[in-house]
Amino acid sequence: MTDTKPQIVPLSTEMLYTACDSGGLGFKTTAELEPLDHFVGQDRAVEAVKFGIGMRRDGYNLFAFGPEGTGKSSLVKNFLETSSAEEPVPGDWCYVNNFAEPHKPRALSLPPGRGRPLARDMNRLIEDLGAAIPAAFESDEYRNRRQHMEDEFKKSHEDSMTSLQEEAEEIGVSIMRTPTGVAVAPVKNGEIVDPEVFKKLTKDEQDVLTKAMEKIQEKLQNALRSMPAWEKEHRDLIRDLGREITEFVVSHLINDLTPKYQDLPEVLSYIEDVNLDIIDHAQDFLPQEAGGGGTLGALLQGGGEPESTLKRYKVNVVVDNGPSTPEDTREDTGEDTPGGTGAGADLPRQVTGAPMIHEEHPTVPKLLGRIEHLSQMGALITDFTMIKPGALHAANGGYLVLDARKLLTQPYAWDALKRALVTKTIRIESPGEMYGFASTISLEPEPIPLQIKVVLLGEPDLYYLLSRHDPEFRKLFKVAADFDTVMSRSAETAMHYARLAASLSREEDVRPLDAKAVARIVEYGARLADDSERLSTHMGSVADLMREADYFAAETKAKTIGPKHIQTAIDAKTYRSDRFRERLQEQIERDTIVIDTDGMRVGEVNGLAVYQLDHFSFGKPSRISARVHLGRGEVVDIEREVALGGPLHAKGVLILSSYLTSKYSKEAPLALAANLVFEQSYGGVDGDSASSTELYALISAIAEIPLKQSIAVTGSVDQRGRVQAIGGVNEKIEGFFDICEARGLTGSQGVMVPKANVKHLMLRSDVVEACAKGQFRIYAVASIDEGLEILTGLEAGVADDKGQYPLGSINRAVTAKLAASAKKARAFTQPAQPQGNSKRKR
Repeated sequence: MTDTKPQIVPLSTEMLYTACDSGGLGFKTTAELEPLDHFVGQDRAVEAVKFGIGMRRDGYNLFAFGPEGTGKSSLVKNFLETSSAEEPVPGDWCYVNNFAEPHKPRALSLPPGRGRPLARDMNRLIEDLGAAIPAAFESDEYRNRRQHMEDEFKKSHEDSMTSLQEEAEEIGVSIMRTPTGVAVAPVKNGEIVDPEVFKKLTKDEQDVLTKAMEKIQEKLQNALRSMPAWEKEHRDLIRDLGREITEFVVSHLINDLTPKYQDLPEVLSYIEDVNLDIIDHAQDFLPQEAGGGGTLGALLQGGGEPESTLKRYKVNVVVDNGPSTPEDTREDTGEDTPGGTGAGADLPRQVTGAPMIHEEHPTVPKLLGRIEHLSQMGALITDFTMIKPGALHAANGGYLVLDARKLLTQPYAWDALKRALVTKTIRIESPGEMYGFASTISLEPEPIPLQIKVVLLGEPDLYYLLSRHDPEFRKLFKVAADFDTVMSRSAETAMHYARLAASLSREEDVRPLDAKAVARIVEYGARLADDSERLSTHMGSVADLMREADYFAAETKAKTIGPKHIQTAIDAKTYRSDRFRERLQEQIERDTIVIDTDGMRVGEVNGLAVYQLDHFSFGKPSRISARVHLGRGEVVDIEREVALGGPLHAKGVLILSSYLTSKYSKEAPLALAANLVFEQSYGGVDGDSASSTELYALISAIAEIPLKQSIAVTGSVDQRGRVQAIGGVNEKIEGFFDICEARGLTGSQGVMVPKANVKHLMLRSDVVEACAKGQFRIYAVASIDEGLEILTGLEAGVADDKGQYPLGSINRAVTAKLAASAKKARAFTQPAQPQGNSKRKR
């Protein structure tokens, strides 16, 4: 039976490169076009972002993932800006002193724009009190009343002593002062009785005087015991006077302040606490020389000691969402706040809409805020005025955008963010405090309620790793926006590229592109997508090419960017990156790496591999060889045996064994063993794109039929012998073409690719030109039999009804070799018979 299949012919040049018709674009230059005002090729991601932003339920935070350059950040930012502008402005947040527990500062929530005025009002209150309280204590009224109290106390003390002295004199006793205190002595005839004279008195006289002295001594001791109580009563009166004076001064100023905050009960409660504390600590407002707490002027200006007592009355504005005013200076609040001049100055002030914060460095302090410490006398001290806000504070009530990789690489930042989202609060803690390693005295600020939408930007592998390994991730980030890398190629999407150029012209002063340049950009986009029917959505790479072409257009002083400038930019980009490719090709040209491009060899074929170096990839031919011998049907992958072969490559080799058995040895086991190897391979090998190549080499070695070395092969194979699509087909073809071109094109050289890869072909112009001239050929095959016919020039052969292949066919040669090998194997396994038994009995 003769095979009547048509002969396989090389692909036409039209199938090797799908050009873009510049005439059908409808413009001369992109200066005529409107800028690109929407995101293209990302319909699924756009819907996910819309849903994630609009869904107001717990856990519906958004993870936008896709390769860098697909527009994740720009799309998210665009939608967030639109959404946030329509939302209400969130309120302000302040930290104030907790007078009951100073180590636990209170958090005050205020309407937007009310925090900074409160801080100014409190500063002015303290400043006014700093002048009013000392003045009140220096007034004539206070001095007169205090002097009256002093006089009353002194008079009461003196009257008591005078009365006791008079009583003592009446009974012959005198009270006198000594260096050691107060003592009593007997008196006779108006003079103190000397001890010697006292002894000469009669016993009755001595008894009378002794009893009198004991009586006066007892009353004197009682009077002395009452002195501390009298002094305490006196001090209480002085203190009550001071409280009365202070309360009068403070109440006047407080009454002027409270009407502004009648709508804020929490603020009124705080002001009342301030009022009571000031009354209790009026001495802190008095000058140091008057027994006060320090130099008032220095304290009010922030130049006093860090532990200044008056700092406890300040207001630390950590979130200020009000508009800026001329009064918003550091001197007004004395603290660094968002929008101010200190640590929080990098946090934006919101005027309209909800905040949208993009934190570029998501460390724990940058996210949660921090509590600063000041070194004094060898100790670290702090207070509530040293609480600094984080990105969560600034974005509270709005949106926070974070780079997932940066977040995950910062110690404890991921756990801190999750904790905040789960508890819905912002609790300021250092990493040391989180894990019990704090070594300094710190604060426990009251947590601030958190209402926020978090958007993470990252690569797909990060999303799937978190989904698999972090149980909390899917509960907190329920919306995934998957950004695609390709879109359909059409006249509409070609215009998207043109309008992107128009956007660059307006935004970055890039020269306009003419229609042919845009057509070349579209073709470049198809090559980036590795598909003639698709375009890349990696707009970053497309825009970069336009910018680089603008550079070369500027060198020639061209007013518009033409196709030659685009091609120059592509060639320059390749030249900057292909040093390694050039060195490998040089080694092949000098026969350091052996690659034959002519002649025929048994069991050897040129396979094709792709090397990826950052953004640059290129193809390189590799010599694959197979050797067979008698065995038990094992196909030994030498790469795997030495741990250089990956699992996908090992899978491809196992498929070869299945194919050989099912096609050529259904009735008997394979009696051959084979060894396969990538010659001169010194690194790892993975992927199944060389499985068809290995099968060709194996069949050639079994049938002892040589293969053309001028044809390189790529493609994977299934168990039925169908050749399947692979990746990097353009780079693989061009890699073998470069070797052949360097050695001289003969017209017999070419590459054999899977038929399923034809739609992916977007080859370089020099390859297409060589194919058009018949100097190089590209074949597309759908089965191993088709490939064998091209590589050998022989008929593969189709089995008849009895399973027999035609004489002279490749498959007939393979089955014959396998049958012969099986016969030899049986001969080895059968025991030898004695010679005497070899004669036939008659």
